[in-house]
Amino acid sequence: MKEEFKQYIASYLKLFPHSSLEELEILRTQLIIKEFDKKDFFFSSGEIQRNMGYVCEGLLRRYYINEKGNKITTGFVRENQYATDYPAFIRQKPTKYFMECLEPSIIIELSYENIQEGYKKFKNNEKYGRLTAEYVLTVQTDRVESFLFENAEQRYLNFIDRNPDLINRISLTHLSSYLGIERQSLSRIRNKIAKK
Repeated sequence: MKEEFKQYIASYLKLFPHSSLEELEILRTQLIIKEFDKKDFFFSSGEIQRNMGYVCEGLLRRYYINEKGNKITTGFVRENQYATDYPAFIRQKPTKYFMECLEPSIIIELSYENIQEGYKKFKNNEKYGRLTAEYVLTVQTDRVESFLFENAEQRYLNFIDRNPDLINRISLTHLSSYLGIERQSLSRIRNKIAKK
C-alpha cells in the first residue's frame, strides 16, 4: 500500500477507530491516487466534478472569473483537506469554480458513485459525509461573515492566525484577491502591522 493510501486510511481511522476490515478494504480498492503539476487543474468551471479529492501533498486555490474577467480567489486547499465545490459535487451539477494547483500535488480521489454506495452500506461513511458537509459549511459561513463583520485588516490577521503555514506558500496577489482588497492595500496593512 502506498504511503498516500496509508495517510488517508490513518485520517479515516482517527474519526472511525472501530471500522471493519471489510469497510477499509472496500475503501482502499476504490481510492485513486493522482499526481498534478503546478498550474494543473483538479477541475474547471463548467465541469461536473465526478471525484472528491483529498490532498495528501500540495496546495490548490479555488477561484471564479467575474464579469470583468478578473480571477477572484475564494479559498485555498492544502494537505489533509478536501478539494471540492461541495454543493455542486453533491448535486452533480457543473461547477462555477476552477481548482488550480499552486504547487505539485498528490490527490486521492473517490468517485461520487462509490461515496453514495458507501453511504448505503456503512454507517461510518454516512457520518464521514456529514462531517465533511459540516466542515465545508463552516468554512463557507466563516468566509461570508468575515466580509460582513470584519474590516480588511481583521480579515488579514484572522487569515494569518488560522493559516500560519500558508503565508509563505501563496502570492500576495492571490491573498489580496481572497481578502477582497487591492494588492496595494494589503501591502499597506502588512507594513502597518510590521511597525507595531
